[in-house]
Amino acid sequence: MRTEEEIIEIYEHYMKTVYRVSFAYMKNAAETEDAVQETFFRLIRKDPRFESAEHEKAWLIRTASNVCKNMLKHPSRKHEDIEEHSELQSADRPETQRAEHPEVTDVLQAITGLPDKYKTVIYLYYYEGYDSAQIAKLLQKPKSTIRSYLSEARLLLKERLGDEYEK
Repeated sequence: MRTEEEIIEIYEHYMKTVYRVSFAYMKNAAETEDAVQETFFRLIRKDPRFESAEHEKAWLIRTASNVCKNMLKHPSRKHEDIEEHSELQSADRPETQRAEHPEVTDVLQAITGLPDKYKTVIYLYYYEGYDSAQIAKLLQKPKSTIRSYLSEARLLLKERLGDEYEK
């Protein structure tokens, strides 16, 4: 069993990564924070042993993705457009949430609009610096599939963001 200090260290080291992966799926701060919390609860409950720091990071990313997918499938989840609620105060609006969470950039916002199969792949490639072979191993998919996902996602992002974000 990990000590409280070990859990705090892991949390502080990987929280931003888990937050970004979760935000790509959940698209709002409140649900993203729930997903982050659930991811770290699973770390505490399951207490997995890791071979390396990369293995630890990969486990957290995969777990965060799975938590988000499960949350999105849950029948109690309501699909409402936040802009439809005129009673929302400005502090509840997405643009204010972005200001409170500076790690959520325009590009990350665009990534949240991608189909689920692209979100994690794009995040791992551009934000975490993994190459396609590493992502394939991490997500347990063929390398050619990962390369296809990257190519297709880049085209979608180019359409949404314009030429200035080409990579």
